[in-house]
This record gives sequence, C-alpha cells and structure tokens, in this order.
Amino acid sequence: MSSYKRTLILLPIIFIFFGCVPQTNNLVKYDYKYKAYENENELILYALEYMKQGNRIKSSKLFLKLFNKTLNDEYLFEYSRLAFSIKKYDEIITVIETNKEHIKKNEDKVLKLYILSLMQTNQVDKAKLVLDDLLKKYDTDSNKELLANIYLLKKDYEKAKDVFEEVYKSTLTSNTLLNLVDVMYTYLNEKKAAINYLESHINIYGCNNLLCSKLLGFYQEQKDINGVISVLKKTYKNFDDDIKNKYTKEKVYKLLMYYLEKKDIKEAIAFLEDTNANDEKLLALYQNAKMSNKAYELVKKLYKKTGNLDYLAQVAMLEFEVAKDRKKVLKSVIKKFEDVLAVLDNHIYQNYLGYILIDFDVDVKKGLKLVKKALEKAPNNLAYIDSLAWGQYKLKDCKNAKINMQKVVDSAGLKDDEIRTHWEKIKECSK
Repeated sequence: MSSYKRTLILLPIIFIFFGCVPQTNNLVKYDYKYKAYENENELILYALEYMKQGNRIKSSKLFLKLFNKTLNDEYLFEYSRLAFSIKKYDEIITVIETNKEHIKKNEDKVLKLYILSLMQTNQVDKAKLVLDDLLKKYDTDSNKELLANIYLLKKDYEKAKDVFEEVYKSTLTSNTLLNLVDVMYTYLNEKKAAINYLESHINIYGCNNLLCSKLLGFYQEQKDINGVISVLKKTYKNFDDDIKNKYTKEKVYKLLMYYLEKKDIKEAIAFLEDTNANDEKLLALYQNAKMSNKAYELVKKLYKKTGNLDYLAQVAMLEFEVAKDRKKVLKSVIKKFEDVLAVLDNHIYQNYLGYILIDFDVDVKKGLKLVKKALEKAPNNLAYIDSLAWGQYKLKDCKNAKINMQKVVDSAGLKDDEIRTHWEKIKECSK
C-alpha cells in the first residue's frame, strides 16, 4: 500500500450523528480489485490538504472524483461524509442512487449517510424503506437507533421509545439513554419513569455531565429541590481539580449552595464540612447559624493559614463572644484588636474595641475616641451611636448621652435588651 493511503487511514474525519462518531477505515484493503488510477496518490494528497485547510467543498469533490475513477467505495463514503457536513443532501442522494451497484465493503456506512440525507430532505418514508432493508443485513445498534429517529420524525413516539429502549438495554450508552428519556419525558408524558431511568443509571454507572445535566433539568422543572441538590452534589464531586474544570465546577458549587441555603442552612454547613469546598463560606454560615464555637475554631485556622488581619479581628470578636467569663479574655481580645487597628482603619473594629473599653471601664476616654472615629466613617450607624451614648453616660455627660440614645430608641425601639438597659440607665442619669 502506498504511503499516501496510509496517511489517509491515520487521519479520521469526524462526523457526528446523534452522538455517533464513525472513524475512517482502511481505504484499500479489499478482497476484490478496483480500477487503477495513475493520479490516485496525488489526488489523495490534495484531498487531505483541502481537508486540513477546512475546505470541505473541494475535498469532497476530489473524493468523488477518486471514487468515479477507481470505484473504491471508501472514497464514496469520504465524499458522502464531507458532503453531508456541508448540507449537500440532494447531491448525496443522486450520487449514491446512481452508484448502488458499486457499493461493496462500505455498504452500511454509505447507505446510512444516504438515509440521513433522505431524512434531511423530508423523504422519511423512503428512508424507512431503505433502512428496513439495511437492517436485514446489518442488524446493528447504530442502525436501530437510526430507525428510532425515523420514528421520531414520523411522530410515532411509542415505537421510537421501544427501539431506543432496546438499544439502551443492549449498549447502556449515555447518548441512547438521553434520547430515550427525552422521548418519554417530552412526548409521552412519562416523566417519573424517565427520571427513574436516569437515577438508576447514574446510581450504577456514575454521573457524567450530560446525564446529570439532563436529570438536573428534569428536577428543576418538577421543582424537586431534594433531587436538584442530590444531582448537584454528585456533579460537584465528579469534578477533579483540573484547571480546565475550574470554571464549571465553580458554577455548580454556586448553584448547589443557592439550593442548600434555600432548603436548610444546616445541610449547607454539613456539605461544606464534608467537602472543605469553601472555608470562608462555611465561616459565614456558622455565624449566620449562630454556631459561635465552630466559627471561632475555623477562623483561628483561617488566620493561622493566611495571616489576614480581618481574620484576627474576627478571632477577637468570637473569643469574646464564646467566653464563659469575658473579663478573663479582655486582655487577649484588646491586644488582638490593637494589633489589627495598628494596620487597618476599620470602623467596625474601632467601634467593637471602643465599646469593650467603655463597657468594662478599661479606658472609657480611649474607647470613646475610637467610637467617634468609627462614626466619622458611618455617622448614621445606630450601633455606633449607642456606643457613643454609653461612653458619654460613663463619663457622666448625661445630657448628650440622652440626646444620642434618643436617636437610637426612636429608630430601633426597645426590643433589644442592651438598648433597653442603656436607655433606662441614661434616663435615670439625666434626671
């Protein structure tokens, strides 16, 4: 065999039909003689070069010329596949019908393209007759699946389902299952059965992206939040940490967290604890769920890992919050806040430390100074105004304390225990 022909063997042309990707076979290993053509090798090279350049029109014409010169039906197949990809359906039909007697070794592949071309030109009944004859000789799963698609075009959905089901049970392939469940869910209103098919396959064979995406769509349409969460968890865990999957994995994670938080914050927390997917998000959920002890342990780990001073401030806050005796941790908490504020000009931390210094009579004047700094950045913050009034009360500035506390009470009311206590004491002070 010439080197040029070996080159063609090694360069598969991709043709996709309903998830089927045929591969180029050996062009010339036949047990019969085909017509010799002296420029055959040269034309093969040109056809390959045009294919490489993406010029499928010229490449297909050369393969057709090669077929006409040699009657080698591998060239007819290559021509038909390229012509189909550029939608030359009528031309394919004419060429194949004219040369039926020359179709030998590649009969199944060539006639399949002929049938597909008939389907594309709405000659569905003719396509069905040709395929029925083809199935008598080549009773393959691929041809059966083509038959199912003909039934779909004819809107005979029960027969389409039956054939897809037969092929799926034989092959267990994802593409066939997708076709099957689409027919069941969309056309036959067998929604639960379609979902069960997908669930069973995924439980046994795993969750590839196509199947899980399909099942997710069904669950979303059915508003089955438990089903959505289940699929998203499987999809997320199915991704590795390869950089090419990073964007998609992040999208799945965000969608999963949306549904988990919508359903139950504790389930969202359990997922993050199990997967270590996002410690920053886990910290926020701990705080939202008022799980202070767990938040405290996690934020200490995050500070140790990153050295981020915002985490150190949160360590100080949570250390103070979880302490059974807050007086015992005052020195440690104050030191941490002072370390943070030596670098960061943050009004939240300024008010937090300022209030501690005021409330525990550590250094009321310094505390009041910090609170005023916070108010410069957020003058309408009621918590900061409350700290200001409390500091003024501690310094016996009862008049200004009452004026500022009145602002807090007028806006927030007296439902909060701390506000109510401050208000009662400040009122007594100002009498």
